[in-house]
Amino acid sequence: MSHFDEQSLRFLRGLARNNRKPWFEAHRDDYESHVKIPMAEFVAEMDLRLAKIAPEIVGDPKRSVFRIHRDVRFSSDKSPYKTHAACWFFHSGGSSKVGREAHGGGAGFYFHLQPGASMTGGGIWMPPRPALQRLRAAIADDPRGFAKAAASPAIKKAFGALSTESALKRVPRGYDADHPAAEWLKLQSFTVGAPLTDAEVTSAKLTKLVEQRFAAMVPLVRWLNSVMGLAPAKSR
Repeated sequence: MSHFDEQSLRFLRGLARNNRKPWFEAHRDDYESHVKIPMAEFVAEMDLRLAKIAPEIVGDPKRSVFRIHRDVRFSSDKSPYKTHAACWFFHSGGSSKVGREAHGGGAGFYFHLQPGASMTGGGIWMPPRPALQRLRAAIADDPRGFAKAAASPAIKKAFGALSTESALKRVPRGYDADHPAAEWLKLQSFTVGAPLTDAEVTSAKLTKLVEQRFAAMVPLVRWLNSVMGLAPAKSR
């Protein structure tokens, strides 16, 4: 089945043009019917699929779906709403949070719905400094093992290579500039991603396509999680 449709994309386009509370409240029913509820249903279906390919990674309709409201406390942009919808599939033994505040978090899978800019990806994004240091140390100790997970044929085919967004210009202090893993040691996130077209996100084949991409990332996600002390599972 197709979880999202043209009305899902139409709502998000409208929100991008009218990012104000009165407009959102006037179209709340559209948001609920075509974005919020379908996203929760998508998470539930993907959780069933993950039980087969990576049982330790879970999707929870309540904890996986990101809020539509923006945190504007420290931003000069006071637009109240995000103009996309997204969800995060996380290790059952870790935190469901992501980013620098995600102490106890790990690697997982991500889905992003936005007209003309939808995508899916995974890994670990901007981990807290202690976690980042552990990951760099593990990569430095076993660059071949990391390469096997992060630069596998499946990863290259589906995503190309690890994202270099926010990468340092120089190798971090404590590592040689000519270290075999120098380029990876510069990273502050360890993620991959690939776009989805509007036709793909509104297709009945979306969940199968996303499952295939998630499956390609399993070795990378498991390698990262192993460093974080989060083990793989054979079943639930």
